Amino acid sequence: MDDNSSEKNIPVSKNYQENIEYLNRELGVPDSFDIVLREMSIGGKRVAIYSVNGMVNSQVASYILDALIDLERSDLIVNALDKLVKGRIVNLQVSEVQTMDKVFYFVLSGPMAIFVDGQDKAIIVDVRSYPSRMPQEPDIERVTRGSRDGFTETLVMNTALIRRRLRDPKLRMKLVQVGGRSKTDVCIAYIEDITNLDMVKKIQKDIQGIKIDGIPMAEKSVEEFILGSKFWNPYPRVRYTERPDVAAIHLLEGYVVIIVDTSPSVMIAPSTFWSHVQHAEEYRQEPIVGAYLRWIRFAGIFAALFLLPLWLGAALNPQLLPESIQFIGVTEPAKVSLLIQVLLAEIGVDLLRLGTIHTPGPLGTALGLIAAFMLGDIAVKVGLFTPEVVMYIAIVSVGTFATPSYELGLANRLSRLFLIIMTGLFNFIGFWIGAAAVFFLLWRTKSFGVPYLWPLLPFDAKAMKAILVRSPVPIANKRPSILKPQDKDRQPRGGGK
Repeated sequence: MDDNSSEKNIPVSKNYQENIEYLNRELGVPDSFDIVLREMSIGGKRVAIYSVNGMVNSQVASYILDALIDLERSDLIVNALDKLVKGRIVNLQVSEVQTMDKVFYFVLSGPMAIFVDGQDKAIIVDVRSYPSRMPQEPDIERVTRGSRDGFTETLVMNTALIRRRLRDPKLRMKLVQVGGRSKTDVCIAYIEDITNLDMVKKIQKDIQGIKIDGIPMAEKSVEEFILGSKFWNPYPRVRYTERPDVAAIHLLEGYVVIIVDTSPSVMIAPSTFWSHVQHAEEYRQEPIVGAYLRWIRFAGIFAALFLLPLWLGAALNPQLLPESIQFIGVTEPAKVSLLIQVLLAEIGVDLLRLGTIHTPGPLGTALGLIAAFMLGDIAVKVGLFTPEVVMYIAIVSVGTFATPSYELGLANRLSRLFLIIMTGLFNFIGFWIGAAAVFFLLWRTKSFGVPYLWPLLPFDAKAMKAILVRSPVPIANKRPSILKPQDKDRQPRGGGK
């Protein structure tokens, strides 16, 4: 066997000692305490079992050892795999591999590898028992009514949560590995007779083309590789969700769901701007209530993006306002210019948000009260802020947190800062130039070839109506045409009754 550890596809040798020496060297036995090697003699044949401590179900492992001990020498000489599967291990997933790179992948993923003297194959028995938490409702995507389960950090549990909702034999879960060292599992989920297969092939090719040692940041690293990281564009080009029902409904519409092991968030691709402004709560209420909630959310997003720059422009140019609305200006000027006030307040809110995130739970509420009191009361009294600035900052902050997508909220915050600076420097002319620049950025953005502003640009009347008004499910007959689905109809014309 070649000693070059970087060489791939090294075959499993029939020489037992050669296999053990190579594996011990590469896996760091006994330096790595969590790599467990158990050697024994069964029927006069030497047997070695490799596993990772903490990833193996101890009860199942004991069952495997009992099954091995019961084997006779003749069973280990010929067709060891068949003897184990047909005669002993009948309720576990058992396979065999012939190369060492596969052995490393399986052992470090949790299964147990068994080597028998004289066999040029390793027996892989799936006895995984990952450390994991139970599904619980995501903090970011809470609903008043609806399911309370959410994705976890374990990939197989996440795929099971989707399978539970989609018992479709055409649902495909393709598994690829990413990272030369981490070998992280990435699952590409789609429905074979609905989703555009060309898009699936492109996504799979892009993921398989990722060349890096590891992706400890999981789905975000994958996104930056397959979409290309554009530093100057803050807008998310995939949608993240931690809700299995949201992932399932997008699969039915023809989207592709990308699940990365160790992450409770899955990616939905492609994505548009309007994908980030809808929420599961709208579909858990009556259609008219859902439409009302959607419009309230739209108003919050609009306010979060444009209200503060527009007010700043009006406050800096009170002569341009009609007499009836001049009250929205500043009544008592502060000692600091309005532009500096607004920027300081924006930074202060972000500092408060970061401080609350990094503060232990019991102290978070106290921190919020102290910071709000200092920002909202003391700062006004000392003349650092005017009351109007504090009020409008509070309104746009509520609008930001009302945005369903956390990533879109952060992107809108950066766009708002850009508009504030442009307005503060060049008045309303600067605002309109800045707004045009943001719109141009959105217009030029694409997600896997899909225009980011669709169905506004290019305009699709039916799809735009479905975004503006939450339609009843029985009349939502069509899948998004921009995805080019194989099956365009979700139900018979006129609705399923």
